[in-house]
This record gives sequence, C-alpha cells and structure tokens, in this order.
Amino acid sequence: MMLLISFFKISFVDILDIIFVGILFYQLYRLVKGTAALNIFIGLLLFYILWKIVVLFRLNLLSEIFGQFISVGVLALVVVFQPEIRKFLLFIGSKNPLKKANISIWRERTEKEEYPKINTIVKACQRMSASKTGALIVITKEHLLEEYIQTGEVINARTSLDLIETIFFKNTPLHDGALIITKKMMIAARCVLPITRQNDVPSNLGLRHRAALGITEHADCVAIVVSEQTGKISVCYGGRINQNITVDDLKLILRKHFITQGIKEKVKK
Repeated sequence: MMLLISFFKISFVDILDIIFVGILFYQLYRLVKGTAALNIFIGLLLFYILWKIVVLFRLNLLSEIFGQFISVGVLALVVVFQPEIRKFLLFIGSKNPLKKANISIWRERTEKEEYPKINTIVKACQRMSASKTGALIVITKEHLLEEYIQTGEVINARTSLDLIETIFFKNTPLHDGALIITKKMMIAARCVLPITRQNDVPSNLGLRHRAALGITEHADCVAIVVSEQTGKISVCYGGRINQNITVDDLKLILRKHFITQGIKEKVKK
C-alpha cells in the first residue's frame, strides 16, 4: 500500500515510522519538561532538522561538517542527558511485561508480602508536623536505592515511632538527610539524595522538598517531607509533589502505593 503525494511516495511503513518517532519525541519531551535539559533538547532537534535540510539540498561541504557534529554529538548526548536517560530506562523497566505478569527474575516473592508500617510512619509524621521537626522519609518499592543507602548511616532497625522521631530530632547527628525505609525495616539514615533539576519548583520549597522530588525522578519510590518552617506535610512520587496534605491524605496515598498495589499483584498471580 502506497500513497503518492506530489513527488513524495509514502508507504504504510513510512506512516508507522512517523507515528513511532512522534511517540518517541513526545516521551522524551515529557522526561525533560521543566528541566534545563529541555532547551538543550530543542536546540539539538533544530540542529538535526537543519542538517537534514542541508542534505536535502545537497550542500555537500556543509552537510559533511554538520554530519561530523552529529556523529560526535551522540557521545555528548549520553553525557548531557545522563539523568534523563536513566529516568527513561527506569520508566521502561517499570512497564516490563514480565513484571506485569508477576514473573520475578530477580527474587522470589514470599507468600506473605511485608508492607511498610504505614500507621507508624503516618503517626510519626503527625507528631513531627505538630512540633515542626523537619524530616525526609523515603519508602522504597522495586528499586531498593542501594547507591543512596551507601551515602548514609546503615541502621537496619524495625520501623519504630520513637526511633523515627529520635532520628529527626534537631540535636541528633542523623537528622540531616533522608531516612530510607524498605518494607518494615529502616535501612539507613542521613542519606544524601539527588536534587531535582526541574526549573518550575516553587521558590518556597527547600532542599528537603527538592531532594524528595529528585529521588522520585530517579527511582520508583515515595518520599515524605515534613517542613521545619511550617510543619506542613508533603509527599512526592513520580517526580511530582503534593503539598500541604492532611494526615488522612498521607495514609490514603501510602496505602494506595503499597497495600492496594500489592493486593492487585497477588490477585493477578
């Protein structure tokens, strides 16, 4: 099947090619939207279009020069867009059909899945909110955040209300940084997290909020922030932030991300 439009011959395969390229560019745009990388991406795209125009008009010398820039530019893309490439690969991995079919190639699931102690975490956030104690808690999902755990102090303790409050008490050496929780265990405290590269983050948000956004851009997890200035609670996931939420809202969000999703996986299984 082929359409003849003026002097262009367009086949069904060409139409599919255009659609897939459009989808790819749209997904890339979504990944870099709101970051400094967006302007670089647009600049590279315009340069590529200009190169194709030069090739079309058979300007051989200029085409050769642009072609050399394009060939070297592939390596530059890997360096410049390293965080975005990482995020894209994590996105692809999270859509893995093996995962949807509940076929785990990394570990066997136990018969009784352990979920984070949501009520304990929510109660701790409620108390720290009332006392305006700043806190940053990251709850892992599939990605266990080993590289960020190594930046902090490993504690490997069961999730405890009093211990969470003690960690984030201002005079303790572990309060500055993130607490990482996996299932029912507090794995490490004082962990250093990546800061978000989004340009449209409200100016009133501090480093805790920006780190919470940053880690949820890099990995599949949920980050909770208690503001030291206002005591308000915020929660981040998927590179987005919900500010000034209530304790009940926090509990619902955590149940949705951990218990509800876990039950759905068991039903599929």
